[in-house]
Amino acid sequence: APEPLAEDGHGGMDLTDVPVRWHVARDPEFRDIAARGRALALPQLAHSVHPRVEGLDPATDYYYQFTVGRQSSPVGRFRTLPAAGAEAESFSFGLVSCQAWYHGHFTAYRHLAEEEDLDLVVFVGDYIYEYGITETNLWRQGAAVGPAHEVEIETLEQYRLRYALFKSDPHLQAVHARVPAIAVWDDHEVQNDYWGTLSDTGIPEDLFAHRIAVAYRAFYENMPLDVTALPDGPDTDITTGFDVGALARFSLLDCRQFRDPEPADREEQYAPERTMLGTAQEEWVTGRLTDTPATWNVLANAVVLAAIREQTYGQWDGYPAARQRLLDAMAESSNPVMLTGDIHKHVAAELLADFTDPGSGTIGVELVCTSVASDGDGSADAGNPDLWLDHEHVKLYDGRRGYVHVRLTPQEMISSFVVVDWVEADDTAPKQLAARFTTPAGDPQLIPA
Repeated sequence: APEPLAEDGHGGMDLTDVPVRWHVARDPEFRDIAARGRALALPQLAHSVHPRVEGLDPATDYYYQFTVGRQSSPVGRFRTLPAAGAEAESFSFGLVSCQAWYHGHFTAYRHLAEEEDLDLVVFVGDYIYEYGITETNLWRQGAAVGPAHEVEIETLEQYRLRYALFKSDPHLQAVHARVPAIAVWDDHEVQNDYWGTLSDTGIPEDLFAHRIAVAYRAFYENMPLDVTALPDGPDTDITTGFDVGALARFSLLDCRQFRDPEPADREEQYAPERTMLGTAQEEWVTGRLTDTPATWNVLANAVVLAAIREQTYGQWDGYPAARQRLLDAMAESSNPVMLTGDIHKHVAAELLADFTDPGSGTIGVELVCTSVASDGDGSADAGNPDLWLDHEHVKLYDGRRGYVHVRLTPQEMISSFVVVDWVEADDTAPKQLAARFTTPAGDPQLIPA
């Protein structure tokens, strides 16, 4: 875009259709073209395109580029998945969330983009934040924004502008170019702590439906989603899944759009019909978990599944019956893993078959990534570590910024919790390994490595 931060949300583009050519090659110089095509970038979709490329070879490295007129995008890279049912020696991914641009530099992405062993990045929510950016919360030193960024975003133009601001970071751009990405949302892609169709600040439901619609539209425009996820007003479906040969099955969950509201009392909280995912999504993920050929069954969602505190209504603690149904389905699959963000802390936990029965046994593990920048500079014991570590099933707590690197093989999962000590001053903080765990296939525990 000629002016990415144009306040009308169109990046300085004229409001006309723009033909876009795309190329996929087997080499970064684009001498060996594997596929090419055209897409029409429409102003109604902020000139975003979501081409579907088919017919590529499995388990093969490719490079891609977009061209408009004489202008070409930077080159991106991806590796296709193994063929269905094929054996795979390994698959590695980065787990990230909560990137409040104004709270600090995206140092974590600088290090993640440099990981040699990386096939995918998984975003588990809060890719943007809706808050106004003012001198009170602008902790990223050296950064400045104009008046258009100082108000809480509500319109389509404002949501588009917020994505443009966050995606202006070169380290985030490097991550997107380095490997493919998959993403689910949490609340800040719309509004803090919204519940299904309900605003947390009392905006009337009919008016809030419009805000949801424009927020979902901007998410679709800016994220790597298939065309089937194009919203219909305030309704869309971002749930999706894929298999990495016979090694792993990934299922992405929407924990925001279909959840029941905050309970009025404990009786309502424990009502058996209470749902986090909605009936259709529950049935979908249950089917994927109970009929799976994969060694590892990986779920990605926005909020913590493990039992921590009964009064934490926004996490799965607020939906105990729904959590038990999901745990029951996970127990029927092989080596289930939950990927989570939201809390701005690294946490590693073992998942019990029934959290009301400490002796029920462990059926899987949960890997919770800290924030990339949200809450600014952290510390290992930031927040309330005792609340988490007092539980025997919690094996790690660290309040610094960073990401999780995960490597899957047929024999084990290795999860590495990477941190940086500062993000507010600049992007130069070195990466450190806060903790590393191995989880043997068939033995759902977190063993320090």
